[in-house]
Amino acid sequence: MDWKLEVVVVPVSDIDRSLVFYRDVVGFRLDVDHRDGAFRVVQLTPPGSSCSIALMPGPGAPGSVKGLQVVVADIDVARDELVARGLDPGDVFHFDHGTPTPGHHPERTDYGSFLSFADPDGNAWLIQEVPSRRDA
Repeated sequence: MDWKLEVVVVPVSDIDRSLVFYRDVVGFRLDVDHRDGAFRVVQLTPPGSSCSIALMPGPGAPGSVKGLQVVVADIDVARDELVARGLDPGDVFHFDHGTPTPGHHPERTDYGSFLSFADPDGNAWLIQEVPSRRDA
């Protein structure tokens, strides 16, 4: 039997603000915007992903999710897309002996180069480059 991680809850303080951020700035696809009385859940999916995020007021405090990670084939293209949408994800970095170091991984190896950004509540994301997926 397959066990597939398909939805991660991201606690936010303002669903409308977060919806605009993830859909219009980050570029996630809106899948669901469901209301049932006071209950509302918004589900969005990163381009090409099988796993979505669900924006909800809890569980957990808004901004408490750290280390969500997406993988891209070309980190420079991903950065350019985010910048064009109005987000400043900072500069590309890699880890040198466990220390974040400016610039791409020297050998541009799979899983070696990163970007980071946070949503309006402070939920933190990493974007990780896997160049071998360019041909996949």
